[in-house]
Amino acid sequence: MAQHSLSIPLKNRPWDRLFIAFFALNFLFICPIVDMEQLTVLDPTRMEENGYPAWPPAPLIDLVHWYGFTFDPALIARPPWWQATIWIDMFFFWPFYGFAIYAFWKGRNWIRLGAIVWASVMLTNVTIIMYEEVFGPYASPHLWNVVAANLAWIVMPILTLWRMGKSVYPFSGEVGVPPA
Repeated sequence: MAQHSLSIPLKNRPWDRLFIAFFALNFLFICPIVDMEQLTVLDPTRMEENGYPAWPPAPLIDLVHWYGFTFDPALIARPPWWQATIWIDMFFFWPFYGFAIYAFWKGRNWIRLGAIVWASVMLTNVTIIMYEEVFGPYASPHLWNVVAANLAWIVMPILTLWRMGKSVYPFSGEVGVPPA
């Protein structure tokens, strides 16, 4: 039976830096700014009436609204299914990103199952969102801009599934296995 050795240092896992950067983007910007805006601004079409919430900062809210009004009508419409994906981001994905940053940085194998679950759910959510962007009542008039903006949330979960699926011990070599 194979045993796992100590973690391979991050300097010897250069591709894991891409995962850390992606998880950090989500942990530091997407969840606390983009997602939080969608929870604190219930109707972006009535900002003048309702004013800005205490968080996120007004210029970042304006940036999210500019993107939505310019490219992504679903982001502005915020139908219930869309809001459900935002709650999943906030309650499940945001904490995961913090753990994932640590685990990928330090090479902790315990993140493997959580990363597989995250990647699977993220791919499901993004597939539903992209289906709306193409065929739904809030279809984007600028589809390629929306695809480009969402591409990382398609590619990174696929890469995560590949990365975590290669071994039960993704951050350490297996020892005690006779060479093939």
